[in-house]
Amino acid sequence: MIPELGHFALILALFVALVQAVVPMIGASRGDRAWMGVASSAAAAQFALVTLAFGCLVWCYVVSDFSVLNVAQNSHTDKPLLYKITGVWGNHEGSMLLWVFILSVYGMAAALFGRNLPPTLRARALAVQGLVAFGFLVFILLTSNPFLRLDPAPPNGMGMNPLLQDPGLAFHPPFLYLGYVGFSMAYSFAVAALIEGRVDAVWARWVRPWVLAAWCFLTVGIVGGSWWAYYTLGWGGWWYWDPVENASLMPWLAGTALLHSLIVVERRDALKAWTILLTIVTFSLSLLGTFLVRSGVLTSVHSFAADPSRGVFILALLAGFTGLSLTLFSIRAPSLKGGSLFAPVSREGGLLLNNIFLSAAMGAVLLGTLYPLFMDVLELGKISVGPPYFDMVFIPFMTPVILAMALGPMLAWKRGSLKTAFARLRISLALAAAAIAVFAAFHVSWGVAASMGMAVWLFAGTMETLAERTGFLRAPWRETKRRALGLPRSFYGMIASHAGIAILIAGIAGSTAWQSERIQIMHIGDSVALGGYEIKLAKVEDGIKGPNYTAMRGIFDVSRNGVQDIALHPEKRTYDAPPRTTTKAATWGDFPHNLYAVLGDPDPKGGYVTRLYDKPLVTWIFFGGGLIALGGGLALLDRRYRVGAPTRSKYAGRDG
Repeated sequence: MIPELGHFALILALFVALVQAVVPMIGASRGDRAWMGVASSAAAAQFALVTLAFGCLVWCYVVSDFSVLNVAQNSHTDKPLLYKITGVWGNHEGSMLLWVFILSVYGMAAALFGRNLPPTLRARALAVQGLVAFGFLVFILLTSNPFLRLDPAPPNGMGMNPLLQDPGLAFHPPFLYLGYVGFSMAYSFAVAALIEGRVDAVWARWVRPWVLAAWCFLTVGIVGGSWWAYYTLGWGGWWYWDPVENASLMPWLAGTALLHSLIVVERRDALKAWTILLTIVTFSLSLLGTFLVRSGVLTSVHSFAADPSRGVFILALLAGFTGLSLTLFSIRAPSLKGGSLFAPVSREGGLLLNNIFLSAAMGAVLLGTLYPLFMDVLELGKISVGPPYFDMVFIPFMTPVILAMALGPMLAWKRGSLKTAFARLRISLALAAAAIAVFAAFHVSWGVAASMGMAVWLFAGTMETLAERTGFLRAPWRETKRRALGLPRSFYGMIASHAGIAILIAGIAGSTAWQSERIQIMHIGDSVALGGYEIKLAKVEDGIKGPNYTAMRGIFDVSRNGVQDIALHPEKRTYDAPPRTTTKAATWGDFPHNLYAVLGDPDPKGGYVTRLYDKPLVTWIFFGGGLIALGGGLALLDRRYRVGAPTRSKYAGRDG
């Protein structure tokens, strides 16, 4: 009964989404407030119905209802409750239902918090959101129904991929989806503004919180996935330019450019056409990521489906939403002229430069991701584009971005002075030059030395920006405190995010330059010297019972200067359903080291294959990524976005 209830709720949600897409749009064109008011009611009804359907699927997993095909294929009675719940989105059908559920959450949020919006803009934005929901609900009901029955029901399920049975990956997909789907709200506002033919500073104020929220969630999702890959997969890496990893990075890059572009629209009423285009591109890249994961064109640990018909359907959705919005953009673009001029050397110019290079970096990643697929489709041969290509093209594009991130906040709006800006950053310049010289003296590569120099430049420049705005060491302490308390939270968000990027760069450079690795066969009592530590294999415990697996656990004693610091406990697990062996690495670190141990298979002579790594500064990568997301969260709490946009605007004159 519960599966049928969930299925019926999805069917009702489909019709509600259709009403939401059509009636408010007609009402906005006629100026009929009653019809426009349907948008909020329909968004609330759609949220309730999709929530009911999602809750029904969760219930089926919790009670192990194996008469539901999706549950039988992806769950098992012995699976811990946490993974029964998270198993809902650990497969294609469930993940698509999660996608639509989050889509309905954003629509409901826009209906609740958008009451100060002009009625026509609000109605049209919710109508576009309803259209997006309608497309994905059709996709689920026709190709990916999670409530299909299985008769007769098996006595037990097939289980869940053991790699997905981890707390990190349990929460990684929801955060990614909150980011991907969040950009749909910005897309809806962009299309609504194109229909109305009005894009101004007030519109940018309305849109920016939605972009910030999506960008923060996507950042957390990417960083969380990277951390999961580092400590779970057992190869000691945190990023490998996997095509599906790239699928999450591309909308993040585009979303970062969009955030900065919205600042220019809000402050200077400029770059309006560029901002609208970035909004469309960002959401289109989110849909592209969905296509790559579910089309079967990629084989990856991240991929869910290998059904070409599903891929064709999503490709049609991608083409439809992107083509519709780009067509509308081509019609309206001539009217989206900026209201303010600015010199190339200015705050606006710095933000535009950032946008150009971020977009170029995104394009380079897009080319490297899709080019092998195009070659395969056209039967021109199979090629592989790996990390060397991405490192070669991505780093040069991002270098000017890092340089401009410290310089831009020191430039004035409309017309700035490079000489003045560099004079304000003289301490940062000196520290960056000293960092490059010091690291070069330690015979690291020039690339690593330059990366460390850029990290120091950005971090010090960010701190100098903070000191400049607060008058630190130049004004009396009471005045500095007054200025600091008076600065908006969006400013502190920028400081935190820019500092986080600097820390992340240092972590990447340090873990790349100074990592060391030892792979060997160790017997009980053997020791290996690594990174100034002595790592001893004390013992190996076999037959350890977990909830749904049996583990072999190694105990490595870590000592330095003859004093034991800690013990590492890596495991090799054999799961029951489905039968599969996985590794669980053990990590530990202090400043600056991070030790990483993996226990492999036993050899015939009583030893064990072990992999030991020392990855200095690698934890800085995850800390820096978290600080970037925190900065976005601080900006989202800015009072301007809680109070809302001012009522005086072009919209107000039109709608009253």
